[in-house]
Amino acid sequence: MIEQSAIILAVEANSNKQPLATIEVVRKTACGLCGQTRGCGNSIWGKIFAHKATSFKAQNTINATVGQSVIVGIDEVAVMKSALLLYIVPLVTMLIGSILVSQLHTSDVAAMIGAAIGLVLGYFWVKGHATGHTYYQSQQPKILRLDTVEATEKTIKFQ
Repeated sequence: MIEQSAIILAVEANSNKQPLATIEVVRKTACGLCGQTRGCGNSIWGKIFAHKATSFKAQNTINATVGQSVIVGIDEVAVMKSALLLYIVPLVTMLIGSILVSQLHTSDVAAMIGAAIGLVLGYFWVKGHATGHTYYQSQQPKILRLDTVEATEKTIKFQ
């Protein structure tokens, strides 16, 4: 299980009686300057890609409330399957497209066009597969427990 700290933004109940929470992952860096104008060279990447906080829904198995700091986990197998689906499938379709077109035409330009067509077809297949299938409950992120480190730090700061 891959774990990360997050903060609960909202809590809701869905139709399956499984409570859901909208959470925002807390980004932690060594110096805390990522995405700002000063610091190391990584701040340039922060400006370009605008390190924005993303929120998503997770199963609220511990009935956490809004504002609490929690630990969120996702299964490693789910991450590996997603990586395989998102990266390997378009690359394989690109390779197949390139090979098929190069068998019909001898020019390199035709092979590149075939590769581009295969890549686009692979992308649209992945997109259709992801939107057409509901993901299994075991592959959804889950709130595992309250983040005791964050709670301890808040207590120390207020004393």
